[in-house]
Amino acid sequence: MGSFSIWHWLIVLVVVLLIFGTKKLRNIGQDLGGAVKGFKEGMKTEDDKAPNAAKLEGAGTGQTIDGEVKDKSKA
Repeated sequence: MGSFSIWHWLIVLVVVLLIFGTKKLRNIGQDLGGAVKGFKEGMKTEDDKAPNAAKLEGAGTGQTIDGEVKDKSKA
């Protein structure tokens, strides 16, 4: 009697689906996922965010890369 069997959990799941409906449960899941994502973004420190900002700043500085195009030959 200490633990529930799989049948107990299936009955609980059916009752929850009947009470709330699938649409409301899906909305609750989306809200919870958005909250977790927002929490993770908020927990990032400035040090974690800095390397990404440096990459973006360096990409648009107008640097020119010189190179030479060579013909491809099948070896």
